[in-house]
Amino acid sequence: MSAAMNILLIEDNPGDCELMQEALSEVAVPHRLEICQDGAAALARLRKRADGTPAPRPDLILLDLNMPRMDGREFLAARKADPDLLEIPVIVLTTSEADSDIRSSYRLHANAFVTKPFDFGDFTETARRIAGFWSEIAIVPTKA
Repeated sequence: MSAAMNILLIEDNPGDCELMQEALSEVAVPHRLEICQDGAAALARLRKRADGTPAPRPDLILLDLNMPRMDGREFLAARKADPDLLEIPVIVLTTSEADSDIRSSYRLHANAFVTKPFDFGDFTETARRIAGFWSEIAIVPTKA
């Protein structure tokens, strides 16, 4: 990984966005966090900039499932169909514990499924573990 891990959070809840920003600020992993409000905005951001040039690729995507316009399941399906996006690791980070959501996420090539903790301390610990694993332990394809 580069000196700072680039994380794309796809989340429509402003409170959860703020919680993730606060949690990551307490994590010892250097990072940059970018937020998209739904899957459609994230796909547009990942595919190209407004001027048509390729967008910088995140090192990790954190994805909520339940969002308006394009939800997390639809985002995963679009990502699965796009070979240029398939190598970016995606962690589903949601309040759902439904077996159907877990199964569908993995069938759509999510790299992990994590239920959001409600306690800030637990949320911070979860963010630390995710960021630590993906920045220090996992080996991912290098950026083209």
